[in-house]
Amino acid sequence: MTSVDELATTVGSAIDDALTTVRGTAKAFADRYPDDTTRGNQYPVRPADTTHAEGANRGWTTSFPAGMDWLAWELTGDDALLQAGLRHLHDFDRRVHEGDDLETHDLGFLYTLACVTPWRLLAPAAEAGDAEAARTLAAAREAALLAADHLMGRLLEPAGIIQAWGDLTDPAQRGRTIIDSLMNMPLLTWAGQQTGEPRYADAVRRHTAQLREHILRADDSTFHTFYWDTETGEALRGGTEQGAFDDSCWARGQAWGVYGFTLNHEATGDVHLLDAARRCADYFLDHLPADGVPFWDLAYGDGSDEPRDSSAAAIAVCGLHELARVEPDPERAARYAAEGVRILRGLMAGYTPTAEGVASDALLLHSVYDAPKGNGVDEGSLWGDYFYLEALVRHARPDWERYW
Repeated sequence: MTSVDELATTVGSAIDDALTTVRGTAKAFADRYPDDTTRGNQYPVRPADTTHAEGANRGWTTSFPAGMDWLAWELTGDDALLQAGLRHLHDFDRRVHEGDDLETHDLGFLYTLACVTPWRLLAPAAEAGDAEAARTLAAAREAALLAADHLMGRLLEPAGIIQAWGDLTDPAQRGRTIIDSLMNMPLLTWAGQQTGEPRYADAVRRHTAQLREHILRADDSTFHTFYWDTETGEALRGGTEQGAFDDSCWARGQAWGVYGFTLNHEATGDVHLLDAARRCADYFLDHLPADGVPFWDLAYGDGSDEPRDSSAAAIAVCGLHELARVEPDPERAARYAAEGVRILRGLMAGYTPTAEGVASDALLLHSVYDAPKGNGVDEGSLWGDYFYLEALVRHARPDWERYW
């Protein structure tokens, strides 16, 4: 058996395991949402808060189950998965029309997977005359465009950055953006393509240029978060919320940089963003432990007893796969592709419930949400699960069309 055949077999087996889990969680949670991370390797129902009932659609991670349902439906054609994805779509339609928990830049994460993805996937049925699919497409498009306009409302002048979190009048959050925001830009790119309005593409261009200039350090590591003066537009300072130190390199943030700068290079054609993606990738790869799965901050390496973050590895696999696809230098492209496969092999071999022989409804174990706050440390995570399944699909189906 060739190494290519062996990889295909291993990936196929991992997909089979993942599909079993996705089917089970779609049925078990139905129209409720799991929490961000597991507890003891099992996802609890998303807890209630002062304005939301238990299991409600709130927070930034609720679209990842939807994304997994759509990936699984693409792989299987299973109607139960289609219906699960549609339930998510309808609840996200409700969420944006009711103005429910929208004070975040993560509208890009939320509405790209929950609404833009089914809009793309169901288009052939609508074009073939399926009236129900056509109605669904119209609702998905309207909800996603409304979410994009909410996201545009977070654009701060004169800096030209999109504020990350919270009420725009909150002095603690005013003028802050984070590296994760790169993955929220595809919603604006899609909205610009749909409407023909240049304001969306202009926001993407300006925001990503600011991150390239300021959140990416001279040594090719990244800040997690960065602040701008909202009156003058002056770049102020970098820091962290979830990394080890302000001047360390949070692993998941660096992975967002690999994937996000690549996607935004494709959207804008800006070669400086391609260079930023390369720089993020090279730094990430140069700071991995032997098995290819990073510690939660890249300040730590082999011999450390700090927790790993498998979700950062899964995101990086997707980013490296995409970067290899668009990289014009054959040697660089081959390196990024090979390293992505190496990291994916490490995840399949040592970070799944099957590999460890444990019972879990997560696809991927040993993720870290927020180590400094002790939140979701050494647990499964919804985003880790989604990007792991996306990584598997990317390597199983070379013609797969990305959702972002």
